[in-house]
Order: sequence, then C-alpha cells, then structure tokens
Amino acid sequence: MNTAVDSSDSAPAPNADAQGGAAPRKAGRRDWIPVNYDLRDTWFPVSHSRDVTQRPIRRIIHSQPYYLWRDDGKPVASEFRPDAPQSARARTSAFTGGSGFYPVVERYGYVWAWYGNPDHVDVLLLPHIPFLPLDGSLPGYTQRTVRFDATSALSVENLLDLTHADFLHAGTIGDGISESDVVEVEWNSETLTRTRIVTQKSVAPIMRWVGGVRAKYQDFRAVLHVHLRSNVCISYPRFRPGYDVPNLQPFLPVGRHRSRCDVTFNTTAAPVPLRYVMPRIAFVIQPQDNSVVRPQNERYFDPDERPDLHSRFDTPGTRYRFQMESLAQRQQRGDFSYGSDADPGRDISGLLGMNG
Repeated sequence: MNTAVDSSDSAPAPNADAQGGAAPRKAGRRDWIPVNYDLRDTWFPVSHSRDVTQRPIRRIIHSQPYYLWRDDGKPVASEFRPDAPQSARARTSAFTGGSGFYPVVERYGYVWAWYGNPDHVDVLLLPHIPFLPLDGSLPGYTQRTVRFDATSALSVENLLDLTHADFLHAGTIGDGISESDVVEVEWNSETLTRTRIVTQKSVAPIMRWVGGVRAKYQDFRAVLHVHLRSNVCISYPRFRPGYDVPNLQPFLPVGRHRSRCDVTFNTTAAPVPLRYVMPRIAFVIQPQDNSVVRPQNERYFDPDERPDLHSRFDTPGTRYRFQMESLAQRQQRGDFSYGSDADPGRDISGLLGMNG
C-alpha cells in the first residue's frame, strides 16, 4: 500500500509512474487526457435487492444491458427479458459467455452482477463493506437512488474533492472553518483511500438541527475507500461530538453522460430523527453536485489547450486519475488480472477507522 500525506504540495504528476518515471505519452501542455474508463472483470452492485422482484427491471453498465428479476426468490441477471423471443435470446455477447446470463451474487442489500469475462468470475473479488449486514437486513429508509448527468469517473472525482463540500454543501455538512485539516491518501493497483482529519471544524448544520449537537465545533474524520474498476465508494465519516454516518455510494457507469447511484446510509445507530433524515440528504446533495459535474462532463472528455492545474488539496483526485489510467492501459494490453498488491475483498474495518 502506497501512502501520501497532504501537508505540502506533493500531488503526483498524473503522467509520472510510482517510481517517478514518465508514462509512455508524449509531453505537451495538457498533462492528462481524459478517457471513458471501461474497466472489466469486476462486480457491480446493479440494484438494491428490494427493487429486484419477479417483475424484470433494466440496468445498464457501459451501455451493456442487464435485466434483473427473481426466479423462486433468487436473483437473475440476463442480457434479455425473461419473456424475450428466441430470436433475441440468440443474440448474446461475450459478457455472458454466450449463455445470456451474467454471474450474480446477492450481498449487503444489493444484487451484484459480473461485468467482464465470465470465466474470470470470483466471489472473493466482491468488496468488503463492514458496516452493512451481509443479508442486507437494513430498513428501507436507509436506501435512496440518485442520478448524475456525468460519467461515473467524474462523479467519483467530485466525491474525492476536498474543497467543494465545504462550499457547495456548507448548508448541510458545514463550512471550511477549522483549526487544522490534514489529508492522507493510500492506494494500490485496485483501490484508493482518502482520509481527511479535521479538528475544531464548525459543527455540521444537520448535526445541530436534527442530531442534537450543541457544541460550536466538532472534530471530523472522513474515510473514502474507492474500488477503481467498479467505482464503488465506501465512505465512513465520523463527527465528534456527533455520530458516525457510514454510507455506500456505488456509481454505476450507465454511459458517457450518465451515472446511477443506489445509496445506502447505515444510520440505524443514530438518534431519531437523524437516522431518518440523514439518508434523505442524498436528495439535497445530488442537485448541488449535479449542477457542478453536468457542465464539466463534456470537457472531461474533450479538453481544450489549457493545462490541467491542481493544488495540494487535489492529491486524491490526481492520484485517482493516475491509477485509473494505469489500470485502463493495462487492460488495453489485454491484462485483466488482479495484481499481487490487490485484495478487493479484504477486511477494511481498521482502514475505515471503525475500530478506533
């Protein structure tokens, strides 16, 4: 696991490798060229489990159709509807190995479907989400669905951004006033983890309004663990005084201009009414975030001649871009394997700070 601490302007150059060498790309004014990352051989949480019934629903991953329904209570994921004519069933792709059916697993309150070569499927590659029960037995109020008019990678970059939340979402989660603000970034070939530690931060308005926190300031520790191939974002914010707000934000890559996020906030340990209100914050945050990412999206793919500037606060996003490009280049060479440093299913309780 590699680590960087954001105490100085130490953001890695996007085209420098981990040892400081140059990536195989011609130098120019632009130090990063965006791509629509289509990374394969991974599990995607395609739907909340409660939304998958006997009646088929449709989801999309990188323009690839996934029809979901239940057969004798078990989830099924297919390239076609269950009532599709035989002619449609004959038109299958390599994503299902010609069978028409995707590998599928139900865990953590989601139906997960495999995207990639079905011969490479492995349940051990499912992410570990320690704050969600394996059987998904959380009440319905913890789950919400929001959509963004942007590719999933840009949505993840927005989530990694350390400056936007204090301004864009100041009315709900607090402003940027604090005594100290330290950012740490860890990564391997398949995941990236950003940790932000803030002391004496202005109390988040939502904690004051519905959480009963009467202090003027609170300490804040927020860990965001990102799975690169699937853009599954595991978030663990902790407010003291206050409460933990663990949440899962999986950005499903519908296409170049759209991503879907079936969110789960496990606020069952928070007091009433915070436990019910906090999951609904997604409906407040989404329009604010969408107002930012939507106009950026086209530029994300078609940059102009301006250089890609960044500050030390952009280290997580810059590292995310580098790791994503490295993984994309490896897959373009035909290598879809997981490296020796990668273990997507490892226990991340300690990494999230749940044991502290």
